[in-house]
Amino acid sequence: MILRLFKFVVAPLLVLFLLFVAYGFYTLWKHEMFVEPTYDTVAPAIPDAGGKPLVLVFSKTNGFRHIDAIPAAHAMFADFAEAEGWTLFATENGAVHNADDLAKFDLIVWNNVSGDALTADQQAAFRAHMEGGGQFLGIHAAGGDREYKWQWQPTELIRTQFRSHPNIPHFQDADLTVEDQGHRATGHLPKVWRQNDEWYTFHTSPRGRTNVLVSIDEDSYNPSTWMFGEDLKMGDHPMIWHHQLGQGRVFYSALGHQASSYSDENYRTLLLEASKWLLAEDPDN
Repeated sequence: MILRLFKFVVAPLLVLFLLFVAYGFYTLWKHEMFVEPTYDTVAPAIPDAGGKPLVLVFSKTNGFRHIDAIPAAHAMFADFAEAEGWTLFATENGAVHNADDLAKFDLIVWNNVSGDALTADQQAAFRAHMEGGGQFLGIHAAGGDREYKWQWQPTELIRTQFRSHPNIPHFQDADLTVEDQGHRATGHLPKVWRQNDEWYTFHTSPRGRTNVLVSIDEDSYNPSTWMFGEDLKMGDHPMIWHHQLGQGRVFYSALGHQASSYSDENYRTLLLEASKWLLAEDPDN
């Protein structure tokens, strides 16, 4: 009886468990989670913008690499640049974050940057640039690591610390509440915006230190982790916001894990209008 139980119940369950664990490790390996962090010290050559707005799209990863979303977002920004007459410079070289080169850019986009991507000198140059009037657009993983050595990134640049996201199911449909339809980035959206994504949860709500544009209805999806049974509800759960940072401005969207996000017309329009708002000399006009 015991042998039959092991053969037909325990052994199949053990095999399934081992396959599950193996798949988990494979997924982490595929997304470069076991790669040692690297840091760049020689800055790339910056193109002459020829009088056009110069946009930096930076996508270095020293953590989880969004192997599908990064190229999809880059292609989207290339489309924007062609249509709007921008000069686009895309790189994964963190050494571009120096005072002289940063001053050449009208907008800095962090496209799913993960981990601590910059050296201490680069961090200082980027912070000074932002506080002195820089314009920053952060997408998804730019605020999506569970911990950072450089605490200024979550506390001041993003204004909250990522906690986790649901894993089974990983991607879920959910209702987003568009709180501010008066902003140019969200004016095209319905009051309730249904999307499918990996829904970030943060340790604290950034409301009060940011201008919240979009929040998520936690009753419209399952905000928990299956493996550990962790309740990821925040109560107040913003997903897209902007704020002033010294003389500079930050716009952050937690959406965008899947490549399909960057072909979604509503999301493309949101990111385009956010970029144009950041590039505008008079954003309130």
